[in-house]
Amino acid sequence: MNERGPKDLLIALLPGLTPVERISLLRVFDREEDFIVQSKRDIEEILKRELKKFWNVDEIRAKAQSIETVCRARSIERVSWRDAAYPPLLREMYDPPSVIFYRGQLPNPEKSLLGMVGTRRPSPEASAQAYSIACGLGQAGVSVVSGLALGIDAMSHRGNLSGGVPGYAVLGSGADEIYPSTNRHLAKMILDSGGALISEYPPGTRPYKGNFPARNRIISALSRGVLIVEAPKKSGALITAAFALEQGRDLWVASSGVRQQGGTLYDKSGTEKLACDGAEIIYSARDILEKWDIDVADNDDTAVVSSWDASKETLVSSLANYLEIEL
Repeated sequence: MNERGPKDLLIALLPGLTPVERISLLRVFDREEDFIVQSKRDIEEILKRELKKFWNVDEIRAKAQSIETVCRARSIERVSWRDAAYPPLLREMYDPPSVIFYRGQLPNPEKSLLGMVGTRRPSPEASAQAYSIACGLGQAGVSVVSGLALGIDAMSHRGNLSGGVPGYAVLGSGADEIYPSTNRHLAKMILDSGGALISEYPPGTRPYKGNFPARNRIISALSRGVLIVEAPKKSGALITAAFALEQGRDLWVASSGVRQQGGTLYDKSGTEKLACDGAEIIYSARDILEKWDIDVADNDDTAVVSSWDASKETLVSSLANYLEIEL
């Protein structure tokens, strides 16, 4: 779906630049031939800072050509910030990716998405609620965007897909590098649903710890609102919450993320802090649909009982084992 040729890809591959600086270069240069003749000093004047290291244009060109070959072989599309097909909500960000790579179909900009994230080691209650809320949203036509991680992310994706809508995952690796590998089948389900695997990283990029906080800004930016299901104090999900507030998105906490009477062995300190700071608590998909003025059928099953007991925990654990889902 790329409309602007290799020039935008060259800029996306330049080392040592921030997303904001790449956008600055995209604004200035419309043609590759104008960009490649620029000296180091020319680029420094545009970026208004000294570059410690400059790049070899021929090497960047060769890398871009290699990436284009891989993209064609692996059915990976790319879209530039300057392209009409670039997701409009991403364009509104302070630091949007200059180019995004994706497999599948980008989300319809006319439809609202909900970001759902949380801990990789959730309680059975939180796992069940993530699945149920995401399923209820799907039945009402609302897709979820998450990070394809274990735990809450995976349960949110699975629930939403079971609701019958396209799913969307933003990766901290290339669109062809599924992490964790145990979620490869889930990634295939997302593609089969008519959704997409989205990344700001070129194909072949391995998952790197520093990539994941950055990808969280894309999850929240694509979303109309973000639901933090359950998270400890030092969870990456709280980074997503911070981005959501910065970007002016709705921010909610699931009821399972707040400690119930009798305590729990699971760490909910992050979501509890968000609730104490004013994030509204969500009990069901119906809560979100009503806030967004989306019609809910009287006979739907989007309501979720917030109470919990040992029999439900056993049921969820058994179901997870049967489906080979790691909670």
